[in-house]
Amino acid sequence: MTTVALPTFARIQDAAARIAPHARVTPVMRSDALDALAGAELHFKCENLQRGGAFKFRGACNAVWALDEASAARGVVTHSSGNHGNALALAAATRGIRAHVVVPEGAVRAKLQAIERAGALLHRCAPTQAAREATTAQLVQDTGAVLVHPYADTQVMAGQGTIGLELLSQVAQLEAIVTPVGGGGLAAGVAIAAHALRPGLVLHAAEPAGADDAARSLARGERVTDVVPDTLCDGLRALVGEPNLEALRTHRVDIITVSDAETVAAMRLLWQELKLVVEVSSATALAAILKARERFAGRRVGVVLTGGNVDLDALPW
Repeated sequence: MTTVALPTFARIQDAAARIAPHARVTPVMRSDALDALAGAELHFKCENLQRGGAFKFRGACNAVWALDEASAARGVVTHSSGNHGNALALAAATRGIRAHVVVPEGAVRAKLQAIERAGALLHRCAPTQAAREATTAQLVQDTGAVLVHPYADTQVMAGQGTIGLELLSQVAQLEAIVTPVGGGGLAAGVAIAAHALRPGLVLHAAEPAGADDAARSLARGERVTDVVPDTLCDGLRALVGEPNLEALRTHRVDIITVSDAETVAAMRLLWQELKLVVEVSSATALAAILKARERFAGRRVGVVLTGGNVDLDALPW
């Protein structure tokens, strides 16, 4: 993977201004019942209500609108299990340019349908990281389109970091933030933004036990690339990116791994108590809080709900 620079706080502020005409300021919701279960004061940042149904629109929109005219005219390309592909397709449409999305076999049907509705061209590949990257590289060569990587991209990370800016402006005196972590674009962007504003803020990331490469990488001190994902959390199967891992290390992000059973239970609780449709990857954040209650006890915690693109015909329960 080509070396990618981490965004500065100034770039995240620029991203906030750039995406403002297109992205939604998502609400923060509360639940007394979930507070009681967690033993903490939870503030849920509802990115499942973001345009396209996921936080990914922020990063994709920032990347698309940061392109100069000549580059934008060539179109954009990415690989995605669903939400980033949909986000890039929607962002490309706001600028009137072509989007190509490489999707692995087995991706959630509702997400693929959303990508097609947004006007992107779908390209199938085997369900491996190597196949995704090889197919994407071939498309870049064949079409001349600009690669917008789903997480190891400076402008994408900057766009995702705008969640941190918003959340800290919406909730006073937060003491901790929890995000899911897959490729790490969200966790990296939020960490940079949050610590620029509140250096003492405690940062946590929730990762599926069946795709725990980020946790293993931090423990080993180098990026682990031999993890074969085995999790229901389709949005968190990607290996953590190198720059993203560096951000997690630099900002001392504490990773909590959770089982699929714990995550599905948390997903049901979110549907039941917040009355929100959230996908299983989103629920890892609440699952981590409930699993490690002692780390959050009595604290005011921001919880990022990353997406709500669920195949209602294939619910995990």
